[in-house]
Amino acid sequence: MNGNDWLAERFEEHRSHLRAVAYRMLGSLSEADDAVQETWLRLSRADTSEVEHLGRWLTTVVARVCLDLLRSRTSRREEPLDGDRAAPIASRAEGINPEDEALLADSVGLALLVVLETLAPAERLAFVLHDLFAVPFDEIAPIVGRSPTAARQLASRARRRVQGTATIPEADLSRQRAVVDAFLTASRGGDFGALLALLDPDVVFRVDRVALRMDSDVEVRGAAAVAKQFSRRAQLARPALVNGVAGIVVAPRGELQMVLRLTITGGRITEIEAIADPARLRQFDLAVLGD
Repeated sequence: MNGNDWLAERFEEHRSHLRAVAYRMLGSLSEADDAVQETWLRLSRADTSEVEHLGRWLTTVVARVCLDLLRSRTSRREEPLDGDRAAPIASRAEGINPEDEALLADSVGLALLVVLETLAPAERLAFVLHDLFAVPFDEIAPIVGRSPTAARQLASRARRRVQGTATIPEADLSRQRAVVDAFLTASRGGDFGALLALLDPDVVFRVDRVALRMDSDVEVRGAAAVAKQFSRRAQLARPALVNGVAGIVVAPRGELQMVLRLTITGGRITEIEAIADPARLRQFDLAVLGD
């Protein structure tokens, strides 16, 4: 066996671990596979004669690759989204194969993937490597260009976001959740009458410019006009806690695309705000609820 064959064999021993790290970092199967492939390319070009622990070395490399991808993704999201994002809860997931769904159903869970999407790249890396894969902070620090203490703080801040709790009484939250569930059911089924019953006559629906790919936000007023915006939609929408209040997220395959903040008064929705701006999405404390 020559040197390249031996190296390839050693790499294959670590592939599943590297893929798991990359998937939790990126929330995308295709990007995770790209990151693992890039890690192999870097290994094949590197001088590993002085590497004492190949597994740790590979974990560090794949983490760096993922961090670059996350930062690139964040930069791209500052650009206006495609026009088909204008209808905030209308789109459907296409082309999800069984392997995708199996990964989404694993120990990470869709809810965690959605919350991870709200974290800054360095926070996400520190949390994933330390809390999910037990990588010590002195190894994480060089990857994010921080001290071990600062890396620990990144993970701690991320952990608080992941473990965010409700800030309103349970009874009020249950009533809000009932309204959200009824709203999603009516939206998906195109039940215009039910939507009208759930919306305050003077309800206001605001959509940010990123979702609409426009220069300014858009506002729709009145129950009938707002109901038309949501009829036969919400296929990808899920109930969630948004800063401790019942709301809605749109996150196909765990990739957070939009948050809908709801104001509910007296059992009716008085305000809906659709937010797709990546900078604002990262500020939310989210917890996805089961349907």
